[in-house]
Amino acid sequence: MHIPDIIIAIDGYSSTGKSSFARLIASEFSFLYLDSGAMYRGVTLYAMENGFIDDGNNVDTSGLATALRTLDLHFTSTPEGSRTFIGDRCIEKEIRTMEVSSKVSPIAAIPCVREFVDTRLREFGKKKRVVMDGRDIGTTVFPEAELKIFMTADLEVRAQRRAKEMIAKGEPVSMETVMANLRERDYIDSHRETSPLSKAADALVLDNSGMTLQDQMEWIRDVIRERFGEMSD
Repeated sequence: MHIPDIIIAIDGYSSTGKSSFARLIASEFSFLYLDSGAMYRGVTLYAMENGFIDDGNNVDTSGLATALRTLDLHFTSTPEGSRTFIGDRCIEKEIRTMEVSSKVSPIAAIPCVREFVDTRLREFGKKKRVVMDGRDIGTTVFPEAELKIFMTADLEVRAQRRAKEMIAKGEPVSMETVMANLRERDYIDSHRETSPLSKAADALVLDNSGMTLQDQMEWIRDVIRERFGEMSD
């Protein structure tokens, strides 16, 4: 199955499996996968390590804005796939911790941070054949995307997925902690002043509460057939 050179924008709540879904789409249709969340997590890790955010999530916005002018945060292709780097340091493991998760929403709400990330993401999208997931991809980063998807799932289902993922990585965490973190992130993401999480008017809603990844791939194939028709390679 072949599809034209388009941009697929996937938005939605935390822990709905946006990244896993986007990676499978990229693999099946030979698209470039871009993880916007990894970029925000990278900025958050940098802010934590350099004293721009404290334990109370108070941010030195002015200092961070200045530092972003020279921050070398980027994706690099590796044998394991696309990985997030600061300079020549791979930060993929560090940005997935609960500590970073607890601070990423306050950092991502800052206008200068969103501008920093959006600018880099748009550069990747110029050649099309890109699938990207995040919170404002279809509304702000790529409002012209030919296919927009908004993912959602029940809070308890999302918390179970997130806890299972973290435990598998050797980071024990309670369901209560994960659910509290997701509620907080949902609220901050949906109420921030700059580019809040919202469904684009022309986005298709995918509630995957009771779906496997294979179910979701069947869904996206049907959507593509309906919208673009069968295309030969």
